[in-house]
Amino acid sequence: MSIFQIVLYLHILAGFTALIVFWIPLVTKKGGMIHRRVGWIYVWAMGIVSATAFYMGIYRIGFDASRNAAEKSFAFFLLFIAVLSASTAWNGIRVLRFKRRTRRRSLLSLDTGISLILVFSSIITMVIGWVNQFPLLQYFPVIGLFLGYGQLNYWLTPPQTKMHWYFEHFGNLIGCSIATITAFTVFGAPRLLNISSISIFLWFLPTIVLTPLIFGFTRYYRKKFRLSTPK
Repeated sequence: MSIFQIVLYLHILAGFTALIVFWIPLVTKKGGMIHRRVGWIYVWAMGIVSATAFYMGIYRIGFDASRNAAEKSFAFFLLFIAVLSASTAWNGIRVLRFKRRTRRRSLLSLDTGISLILVFSSIITMVIGWVNQFPLLQYFPVIGLFLGYGQLNYWLTPPQTKMHWYFEHFGNLIGCSIATITAFTVFGAPRLLNISSISIFLWFLPTIVLTPLIFGFTRYYRKKFRLSTPK
């Protein structure tokens, strides 16, 4: 068994783990034992997904002589998934550490640097998508721009409410789940269903469904905590 195959199996195992446990923290008591323990399982699983996706993307692009144009485009998608997963999981946890901050973070801080990487990788991936006329790369990185901008705005702006970290926490981790589910619809579903491809609409369905969920949760918890909408 090659190193690539081992990494692939590890990627699949971590991805399925993330798919299975993601929903549990959403429906359990926030801050409770189950929420925290299962949440950490999800974060570690996504860390493995990110690392293995990065390796496979680099391998396909730089070292796989048998690749064709479509496989190369999917490899760039893997690289973007790696960055998106890592950035959102990282920020989802880091906001908990800085929940009591009262000042903006430096533009040169590690956290803003990771957010900038997400923004720039989104732009680069979209350019590659338009050059190669590959719809998944043309449009999917928009979610990276949206989340990356939100992260930068969060770190570079002094907190407006006492629960600022709460919304950034679940927003990033739901964004992280978009990467997980999209990767499954692109790579996993066709293999499980034994079909060569699926509708491009299904590639974007996780983004279409889960992005409004971020706004829905934000609206719900702002009402629950009796917080005004920041101007």
